[in-house]
Amino acid sequence: MALLDQILEYNEVFVKEKRYEEFITTKFPDKKFVILTCMDTRLLEMLPKAMNFKNGDAKIVKSAGAVINHPFGGIMRSLLVAVYELNADEIYIVGHHDCGMSAIDPDVILDKMKKRGIDEKTIEMMKYSGVNLEGWLGGFDDVAESVAHSVDMVRHHPLLVNTVPVHGLVIDPTTGKLDVVVNGNENR
Repeated sequence: MALLDQILEYNEVFVKEKRYEEFITTKFPDKKFVILTCMDTRLLEMLPKAMNFKNGDAKIVKSAGAVINHPFGGIMRSLLVAVYELNADEIYIVGHHDCGMSAIDPDVILDKMKKRGIDEKTIEMMKYSGVNLEGWLGGFDDVAESVAHSVDMVRHHPLLVNTVPVHGLVIDPTTGKLDVVVNGNENR
């Protein structure tokens, strides 16, 4: 059975048995904060437990490495919407140890793209158009430095008021231990 079929079969039972009722909440975060974190599978349940929040408490935005690549991209837009439309009063950027983005090699990814059917001409056209694919696909060497960079990018964004604390944390994906990189309450 295909994965989609398994998901839909399970979902039918989930809805029929009203298992969704325990998750009903509003679109506004009860604890009034938004988190930008990594899409790592180990954080799916670990991060909420380690930070003591549950469904309805926070807005969660995910990106590879908890990285903000562009100050006017979708990640930053999501953080701004969380603050201005959804009543988030604080922003947490949470990276993690043993992050896959620390080992990313852009050339390897580009080779994998080609092997799966992306034409070399497409890649060359993007480079010719000024897209720095290596930079865009690249990772980082130090997770704490990466988190601090993202915090700085958010904190100094021209559309974010300086009354919103922007915190930077690194979580251990095995134990859940949180280390503070930037305490946003000290930097306003």
